[in-house]
Amino acid sequence: MNNKKLVFGTLAVGAGLAATRLLFAGRGSSRPHPESTSYEAIDAYVEEQMRRLKIPGVSLAIVEGDKIVHLRGFGRARPGGETPTPQTPFFIGSVTKSFTALAVMQLVEAGKVELDAPVQRYLPWFRVADSEASALMTVRHLLNQTSGLSMIAGNVALADFDDRPDAAERRIRALATVKITRPVGSKWEYSNLNYNILGLIVETVSGEPYAEYIENHIFKPLGMGHSYSSKAAAKQDGLARGHQHWFGLPFPAPDLPVPFGSLSSGQLISCAEDMAHYLIAHLNGGRYGDVQILTGPGIDQLHTGVAEFAYGRLAAGRYGMGWFETDLDGTKAYSHGGNVPDFSAFMALVPEQEKGVVVLFNADPYGLPMITEEVGMGLTAVLAGQQPGPNRLEFVQWIMRLLPLIPLLQVAGVVLTLRRLGQWRQDPTLRPGRGWMWGRHVLLPLIPNLSLAAILAYLRSSGLLRFMHLFMPDLAWVARISGGFGGIWAFLRTGLILRTLREPMAAKDLMEDTTL
Repeated sequence: MNNKKLVFGTLAVGAGLAATRLLFAGRGSSRPHPESTSYEAIDAYVEEQMRRLKIPGVSLAIVEGDKIVHLRGFGRARPGGETPTPQTPFFIGSVTKSFTALAVMQLVEAGKVELDAPVQRYLPWFRVADSEASALMTVRHLLNQTSGLSMIAGNVALADFDDRPDAAERRIRALATVKITRPVGSKWEYSNLNYNILGLIVETVSGEPYAEYIENHIFKPLGMGHSYSSKAAAKQDGLARGHQHWFGLPFPAPDLPVPFGSLSSGQLISCAEDMAHYLIAHLNGGRYGDVQILTGPGIDQLHTGVAEFAYGRLAAGRYGMGWFETDLDGTKAYSHGGNVPDFSAFMALVPEQEKGVVVLFNADPYGLPMITEEVGMGLTAVLAGQQPGPNRLEFVQWIMRLLPLIPLLQVAGVVLTLRRLGQWRQDPTLRPGRGWMWGRHVLLPLIPNLSLAAILAYLRSSGLLRFMHLFMPDLAWVARISGGFGGIWAFLRTGLILRTLREPMAAKDLMEDTTL
């Protein structure tokens, strides 16, 4: 963001915070309910996952009915710093999508948006590469992630740090050359682009910038005084320090830029206590204290899953409007996780028990949303009185820890090759036969080297390498180093082998000619 926007944004949020405290201080509950039950099992589960995944700091909130019943901080908000408080801001990643969906539904109930209206009604210039698909895509398709826009294109957008005021519109206009991956409305595919477009619709229809709309119509009414759309404002309020994992170990992240064009899909900032207010509203038909942010039927429509999704054996269910609907051994839960390069978050509702939970991390475990989801669903199971499932993604930690072995093995391969070539030069009788030579010494070694080079080429051409440098910096650097080296070494090695194998043959022919 430019400096003027940051300064004015900070002043506006500060003024809004003061007004919020005055206007909404008496609404809802801001302290744990004195009759709350013991949450030792949940605290123990959080601490276990922190140790296992090496997460520096966590902030947790649990609600029951219309009360906050448990607030707890764990670890450190920043290196050598304090334990996170319920008011410590964290980036919430794609949990933002539920806020955007709520904003759209508010406009639906105000009669300004129709769910089944085409996107082009609100953004007449909107296009993807397929003109027919452009006309068919509706607001509901965007909300339910069934537009046909791809996950990869949505991830690539996170590496676009255009901070101009029209960054969101520029990003969406660039979709005019993007091909959708499947027919509109045919199947679910998670893409940040869907919610980037929705954020722009909110701006166009409401006449307010997305950040101001969320502040005025969700943050302030819910008394979310430590929630922001500006990183600069959040830093002034003690934003936690984010961390990135390198080969399994967390390191404080640099001051990473924010993809302003993707604000509405995953860049909002909040704290455990504020998110508890938000969950209370979702548990109570849109009501928090004496404020109604959406009707009960509107809240139900947000939660109800309509598009089936599956992540192998890890999770399955249906996706609604910014919420995943899943089944926990007969108990229905609504949830959503969120990840940015240095933070992650998870929230869930268990309506049958009138419970909700939110957990905020100042790290993104290995850059994989599925790990955050696995931990979050385990936490939700404990909240519902069940046993958490097994950690099926435990192997990921070992893969990330062993990544340095790839370039080390490549170096070892170079040493062994040069040693073998030296032996062939000294004793030509050791050289392999023609068939064995091509199979074992030329073609077979080409496979891993060219594979690494091909992976790097794909990551570069698709734009995913920039995305990986943000979310998986260790893997990105290994891919860059090993892929680049693999491509060069594949050709250099083949040339050296062929040249060496020709040398003894030439010497033998010369000796035969001399004898004659």
